[in-house]
Amino acid sequence: MTARASLAAIVLLAVGCSTAAVSPVTPPVPAVAVPGFSFGADTFAFRNDIRSRDPKKPGLYANYCFVLARAVRQFYNFARFDPALPRLDRAGNLARVRQIVARAVWRPALPPDDRVVIPGYRNLHEFSRENEAVVKEGLGGRLWTWVHWTNWRVGLPVRGAHQEGIAEQIVTELAAGRLVQLLVTNWPIPELNHTAVAYGYEVTPEGIDFHIYDPNDPEAPGIMSFSGTKRRFWATRIYDPRPGEIRAFLMYYSPLL
Repeated sequence: MTARASLAAIVLLAVGCSTAAVSPVTPPVPAVAVPGFSFGADTFAFRNDIRSRDPKKPGLYANYCFVLARAVRQFYNFARFDPALPRLDRAGNLARVRQIVARAVWRPALPPDDRVVIPGYRNLHEFSRENEAVVKEGLGGRLWTWVHWTNWRVGLPVRGAHQEGIAEQIVTELAAGRLVQLLVTNWPIPELNHTAVAYGYEVTPEGIDFHIYDPNDPEAPGIMSFSGTKRRFWATRIYDPRPGEIRAFLMYYSPLL
């Protein structure tokens, strides 16, 4: 079955179903999810700060959303945690983080034996909680994420067919067991020019809910919805903006995208 046919089948099923309303506090577990990925365990313990909300916060870690989203994918694909091994010192941990994020994010996931080992920790959340400063240093700067050549897409109007195609690609990638990083925007409203990582989805009466890791909110999963009738994405539960229509694009999907 083609991606388009798969998405059409999902949307038709959604329209024909009726389910209880989704709680705004406790989002449901996605029906289809990337194997082995767990929100919380496999995401960072610290957040990307929003400069406009707390500009006087000491050590503000703002405008790193693209760095964090990309790195979640890199750790998922290229790192392995082994709590049974002795922990490294600061320099050793820094070197391991840099080794992981030096690998192009669109490259295939490594087999377990070839991955960079982070010893002494169970998962990314524990490691980043106890070594926040080291992890931030190892992830590197944000400049090139600001000037990435595809960022110009946020200013473009897009047709429903284009957004439907993006939804098809997300479904296909998630079904194949791959995390999907997205550039999301509601420009020209100067509110949301952001990134998120989709790790699962579920069918709803209106279309599809994509479950996301939002770097601005490490405490709870977010949700981006796709309407099968409107052929548009909706910021259902993204941390900063009010719910509303958004545009979505694939990000760090290949050397050219």
